[in-house]
Amino acid sequence: MDYDFAGPHSGPMETFETLVRAEFAPKNTYLNTASTGLLPARTVQALRTAVEAAAAGQPTDMFADVEAARAAFARLTHVPARRVAAGASVAVYTGLIAASLPEGAEVLTAEGDFSSVVNPFHVRRDLKVRSVPLEQIADAVRPGTALVAVSAAQSADGRVADLSAIRAAAREHGARTYVDASQAAGWFDLDAGAHDYVSAVAFKWLLCPRGVAFLVVPEDLGGLTPLFAGWVAGERPWDSCYGPVEELAHSARRFDESPALFSYAGARRSLELLEELGVSAVRAHDLALAGRFRAGLASLGRDPLPAPGSPIVSVPGLGDRQGELSDAGIEVSNRAGNLRAAFHLYNTEDDVDRLLDALAG
Repeated sequence: MDYDFAGPHSGPMETFETLVRAEFAPKNTYLNTASTGLLPARTVQALRTAVEAAAAGQPTDMFADVEAARAAFARLTHVPARRVAAGASVAVYTGLIAASLPEGAEVLTAEGDFSSVVNPFHVRRDLKVRSVPLEQIADAVRPGTALVAVSAAQSADGRVADLSAIRAAAREHGARTYVDASQAAGWFDLDAGAHDYVSAVAFKWLLCPRGVAFLVVPEDLGGLTPLFAGWVAGERPWDSCYGPVEELAHSARRFDESPALFSYAGARRSLELLEELGVSAVRAHDLALAGRFRAGLASLGRDPLPAPGSPIVSVPGLGDRQGELSDAGIEVSNRAGNLRAAFHLYNTEDDVDRLLDALAG
């Protein structure tokens, strides 16, 4: 079946296309970035080099890779590197924020948000956690709300939060904001500096190996206590290996976890590629493909869940076809009974049409 829709680029994109073709060559129709992103060729080579060097007893300077990755993430999210901590898990950083809240503090969250964003607040039984539909969060902020915690884009269906409205409401009532950008960073041009805290795992839209996550904190470090600070959190790490750390880093690095160094050896290359491509170009590409898929679904009499401005498209009632599609070489997800497709920079119009053809069959 031929789906005659507008292509993702209205002008010449030779540099974009050339870079992407040089870095990615999937052997299937991979539409599952919301679960795990594909690794660029440069990242695979960096991992191979780091592992082989370590095996030879001549390890590369992977701590330099951590700093390069930190700086790249900072540039991609428009904050200075001193505001970025490097770790491995959003749940760990959510727990750090949860631990900083006083007894009885109210935390406002979105109904059905990803567990890593909300569960650490529920574990603290002395906090008041209130959940409302995503679209109602800004209106639900009230006097006494201490923190608004929300994903920039919902994992289950791709809905994008109205971060500007949430930020304005939080400021009006003296609340802090915490944004999980795991399903947004890499295609969404996020101004992390507009929020108190921003976290993100990097193995999805940022195309990094698993084991990489970042936390953005305010200039004043947000009142967080570095509960898990080890030697890497010292102002002079190599002088902080024994006994209590005498001087914690003056920057967000005091919230660093001991890094998964091999993962960061690859991460710096993945983030380097995203900077070369430009988030705006990635966003245009991704959203055009998602739009093509939505239009094709309409021709099949199917209505996806509403998620305007998102490259994640979830279709009710089709989740049980995930196994069949995987057997046919098309990778998507089954989330809450919905078929979830996620379109990223390495996907093409042919990928979209192959999925539509499979669903029409």
